[in-house]
Amino acid sequence: MRTAWVYAVGLLFMAVSGLAIGRSSRGVGSVGLLPELEPQVSGQGPVVPTGTSAHAWFASIKPFCNTLEAETALRQSRPPANSGFEGPAYEAACLALAGRVDRARIIIGALDSDQQWRAAGVVFEVAHSVADAGDDKSAGPIMAMVADFWPNHYMALYHAGASEYAVGDRPKAREHLAHFLAAYPTEDGWRSNAQAILHEIGR
Repeated sequence: MRTAWVYAVGLLFMAVSGLAIGRSSRGVGSVGLLPELEPQVSGQGPVVPTGTSAHAWFASIKPFCNTLEAETALRQSRPPANSGFEGPAYEAACLALAGRVDRARIIIGALDSDQQWRAAGVVFEVAHSVADAGDDKSAGPIMAMVADFWPNHYMALYHAGASEYAVGDRPKAREHLAHFLAAYPTEDGWRSNAQAILHEIGR
């Protein structure tokens, strides 16, 4: 009950606050050339490329990105050629939604290093609704993968840690939430909830 209560408080805060988390490409992040993510930035559009052939392809195939249909759908329909990192990114997003996180990881890992974090950002934007919906079993592995390719993506770190805690994987939850706190200095409900979870883990 304590575990569920702590996580529920965090989700309630997120729903009530309506916090808009944006991205900034204004500087160099803490890891390599990864961009920093600005806390509490509003009015910025998502990183997900829209209005492109790859985006249109994903919109058509997304209804089939589930455990039963994804494999068949991806065999029958491939991302547009010459779509840069976007095609593989959306393909990885479809696989991630279907629970094929290992395959999604392979696809992103095959991209050039400067494209991997961008592709991971696409996966996050597509799949973060899974975490918001409270599907911790599915959300944890997806968000952990995003954080592997974009290590200072604080929302991926938070969702990964919170989901891992909810399903009982305390070592991974501790790791991701500690990294979240290091990447996200703003004293707000996100941070206080991460601290509360870490406190529970340490008891």
